[in-house]
Amino acid sequence: MGFKTQIRFLHKWLGLISGLIVFIVSITGCIFCFHDEIKDLTRKEWRLVEPQNKPFVLPSVLQKKAKEILPNYKSTMVSYYGKNRSAMVYTYSDIGSLYLYFNPYTGKHLKIEDPETDFFIIVEYIHLYLLLPDYIGKHIVGGATIIFILLLISGLIQWWPKRKSDLKRSFTIKWSAKWRRVNYDWHNTSGFYISLIAAIIAITGLTFTYEWVGDGIYKTFNFGGDKALETKAPIIDTTKFNNNTLHAVDRAFTTTVQLQPKAGMYYVTFPQQKGDIIGTGAYPHALRYDHQSNYYFHPNSGKLIQSDPYHKKSLGLQVVEMNYGIRTGQILDLPGKILAFLISLTAAALPVTGFIIWYGRNKKSKKNKA
Repeated sequence: MGFKTQIRFLHKWLGLISGLIVFIVSITGCIFCFHDEIKDLTRKEWRLVEPQNKPFVLPSVLQKKAKEILPNYKSTMVSYYGKNRSAMVYTYSDIGSLYLYFNPYTGKHLKIEDPETDFFIIVEYIHLYLLLPDYIGKHIVGGATIIFILLLISGLIQWWPKRKSDLKRSFTIKWSAKWRRVNYDWHNTSGFYISLIAAIIAITGLTFTYEWVGDGIYKTFNFGGDKALETKAPIIDTTKFNNNTLHAVDRAFTTTVQLQPKAGMYYVTFPQQKGDIIGTGAYPHALRYDHQSNYYFHPNSGKLIQSDPYHKKSLGLQVVEMNYGIRTGQILDLPGKILAFLISLTAAALPVTGFIIWYGRNKKSKKNKA
């Protein structure tokens, strides 16, 4: 077989093996692109608040209120999502996790949300794990994603025209032709147009499955280095550790706000066991998880012990931490989300149009043999 024939054979069988999973992952990615906007419209009673010209309620206050509402649950983190948005306390117990929404200015309880019954979180878990146990599902999705990248490469090789005279035809769809030809042109042409961005989305998605992908991105942009060393949290002396950490958490949050007064979103974690430190984060924009600055505080005193502002992080770490924003389009705000949605939708159509091509050829081949 010639080179292109071998590529066509590989493309066909890789597509048949991974097509269904690629379709599911892509279509759930489409749905998830605008989950914040949809939730703001359908759940504005507890997601949105009237902005006020005063500081947020301290995290210890929200933690105490959460404990009063759910006495058998432990709080792990408080997130302040913006001046016009509610604050959320993340809690867990042996039964599961629950999210509690509060007005960040008054501390008024607004809503309890169960992530296991939330539509968009279910969609996210389908996208990441196919609703299988994470240690199984993530490898199936990761394997299909790697195959999808290979399909993009092999598809480009097949698409590449043999003659210069065929170049114009390779960029267009002959809409006046029969539907099978239109389907064939759509598969080839749309695959070409989305290939670069779809590959970037796929690669950034692999960082959530395989740590070595994130390490590879880190080393590529840093020309080496050790990501684990740069992201290593400080270790503290636990000999004088006590469990009275609420004052320290408040001090940590207040210090973070002072260090990043223009940030649009903050979070602060609660130590869960002896030796845990308090971690905080600040993001420039609400509901955008990129360009983050991180700080670490002593769990007893609330004293700042390590500072990792965004501008001091290496380029490799900055790029790795942009992965979520890149693959969801958040990094470019609404235009980026629209682009990510269209790319994901087109990627979901590729297995369908490819299967139609294979089925038509297979049926024609059997007919000719008969």
